[in-house]
Amino acid sequence: MISKTILLIVSVLFSVFSINALTEDEQNTIDIVKANSNSVVFITNIRLVRNFFFSEERVARGTGSGFVWDTKGHIVTNYHVIEDGDAFMVTLPNQKQHKAKLVGKEINKDIAVLKIEGDTRNLSPVKTGRSRDLQVGQKVIAIGNPFGFDNSVTTGIVSALGRQIVGVGEVTIKNMIQTDASINPGNSGGPLLNSDSELIGMNTMIYSKTGTSTGIGFAVPVDTIKKIVPQIIRFGKVIRPGIGVSMLSDSYARRLNIKGVVILEAPRNSGAFRAGLRGLDRDQNGQLFIRDIIIGIDKNRIDSYDDLYNILDNYRVGDRIILTVRRGEKQRQVRLRLVEID
Repeated sequence: MISKTILLIVSVLFSVFSINALTEDEQNTIDIVKANSNSVVFITNIRLVRNFFFSEERVARGTGSGFVWDTKGHIVTNYHVIEDGDAFMVTLPNQKQHKAKLVGKEINKDIAVLKIEGDTRNLSPVKTGRSRDLQVGQKVIAIGNPFGFDNSVTTGIVSALGRQIVGVGEVTIKNMIQTDASINPGNSGGPLLNSDSELIGMNTMIYSKTGTSTGIGFAVPVDTIKKIVPQIIRFGKVIRPGIGVSMLSDSYARRLNIKGVVILEAPRNSGAFRAGLRGLDRDQNGQLFIRDIIIGIDKNRIDSYDDLYNILDNYRVGDRIILTVRRGEKQRQVRLRLVEID
């Protein structure tokens, strides 16, 4: 009788512990969520509009997610989360709300930085990792505020690497991370983390015909974020190298069936002008005609402004380059020093 009782007790205890036991993977996810519980914020984008009586009203344009970058109150999010906003409100995990100002943005990378006003104590910055070491199949955790439900967590894997996605700036964002972790409206700007609780990307967009998650989401890689954000915090913008000319948009070039980048104008006091580059001109009848078209940089072929923008990502202000330029039926090479552009 006693032995049966002991067996029954052991069986009950075993059942209880079995029910409450967590797998190693589950415990890892829980630990990551706890470690980042004070790192993810809710962002409200506010527009100032005039009503019928011409008084100003604050209207929520949209919402999204963001994450704490440092203890000074800098918040990183997607540009499209704060796009066209006049004011911003950041809600911390403790539900305290802070006004925030826009520090700067890089539209073509879909990155923006806000800075919250007031008490910045108890902020917990994310721990940054490296995206260049990622492998397909690696576990990821996405945290954000989908549909306004704050601090929602989804898990998945890295589905693919090196994706090229046209962003809100209408140029290609390279090396995007594809994941099957559910990313829904409101997740934008939230962190994508690895199993070491390190930031590896920023949740940015989904591929969906319905607007909700279909298992194909994309994140801006952290290596790009680490390159962009410190510049925005220090200078209020990204210091980009350029040729020092204005260019015709790709949409016009496509209409004209032109491959390359058409120079719209080369300012007379610029190094580009002194190097012989010329923009649009008029013939004796007053008709505009194209002069120089950029078709290469060093050994890189240029078919569009998208190509040019992404190739210049690999250079710095002051670097010397060799442009391949076509004028009419002739090609020539032009040596040029890259300058800082807005």
